[in-house]
Amino acid sequence: MSNPPFIVAGGGIGGLAVALGLARKGYPSIVLEQSSRLGEIGAGIQIGPNAFHSFDYLGVGDEARSKAVFIDALRLMDALSGEQITHIPLDDRFRQIFKNPYAVVHRADLHNVLLDACRDNALIEFRTRHQVEDYEQDDDKVTVLVKGESPIEGCALIGADGLRSVVRAKLVGDGEPRVSGHTTYRSVIPTEQMPEDLRWNAATLWAGPKCHIVHYPLKGWKVFNLVVTYHNDAPEAVAGKPVDKDEVMRGFEHVHPRARKIIEHGDNWKLWVLCDREPITRWNDGRVTLLGDAAHPMLQYFAQGACMALEDAVSLSHNIEAHDGDIEPALESYCDQRVPRTTRIQLESRLVGEYIYHPSGATARVRNSIMSERTADEYYLRLSWLYGGTGVDSTTQSRMDILGG
Repeated sequence: MSNPPFIVAGGGIGGLAVALGLARKGYPSIVLEQSSRLGEIGAGIQIGPNAFHSFDYLGVGDEARSKAVFIDALRLMDALSGEQITHIPLDDRFRQIFKNPYAVVHRADLHNVLLDACRDNALIEFRTRHQVEDYEQDDDKVTVLVKGESPIEGCALIGADGLRSVVRAKLVGDGEPRVSGHTTYRSVIPTEQMPEDLRWNAATLWAGPKCHIVHYPLKGWKVFNLVVTYHNDAPEAVAGKPVDKDEVMRGFEHVHPRARKIIEHGDNWKLWVLCDREPITRWNDGRVTLLGDAAHPMLQYFAQGACMALEDAVSLSHNIEAHDGDIEPALESYCDQRVPRTTRIQLESRLVGEYIYHPSGATARVRNSIMSERTADEYYLRLSWLYGGTGVDSTTQSRMDILGG
């Protein structure tokens, strides 16, 4: 490598995507991963058209599509009555409007698509068992300090090291993440164990008071992904803790039997307590910047966490090229582009969780009334800022705007 490399802290979806984006522009990088191997935990994720725009830009669109399940609709169900509130068709018209599909995919499969593309590119180097501890910088370079290893020098440092980013801790210094009090339980079951009358080719959301259930098919319909969330005021962050079915069921005793029986078929449940952070106005300092959850961790309610990391990667690599490798102005431009959009999604994810996923009483009735009356085209219009991939409006809508404005 004749040019100083970019140093990328973190080998997750965002870290791999930015390394690939930079390589496609001719810039080398070294990806530092603290684990002994590169891989992803978790199960299914939803990927909107904006994610596919990013895949295409990164040159892996066809490979990503080959791993996905293309669902027919987004379905919203009332978890108390067991009845459908509304659905958004994801048909040819949806694809024509947004220029790409909506799909679901196993997180590990998506990670492997990016990993394979990175491994095929000579400009990308991986170093596992490399835990970033600190960094220093001057006008010409960044020096990354790695536990038990020699310092590594590069032209810039990209912190793609997740919710508890070491890079963010130094750059921003905002302490521990914000604990939402929402506990999510995850399971993956063989399709034959899913109730037959609920084997829908859809990303289905059952919305109830302080709780919701999500399910959709994965891996060519071999399994169903189950994600159930209960707003139980959990006081501290927990990740991947195994729990028994009885604990999961306690948060859903009040929902309709049709929804509850989905949980009864789940097995090997694990829990996560959801966290995010307050938005910040700047992610960069000189030759150091943040990406993905390190920059803008968000609650799951817009299904946009991975999508935003992919968009970040595209924007950053584009700005490096546009500024002819001049690091500091390129990172300034990257932040100017990305902060308003990701801030809007961070804030609206909280509101959507409260007023669409988890309301009760009169608020739930208003939700049902408004959302059941919308046409598909009205939904498409309201989603255009998100899925078109060009929205930069930072103004957060009022609570009722989320439902009706």
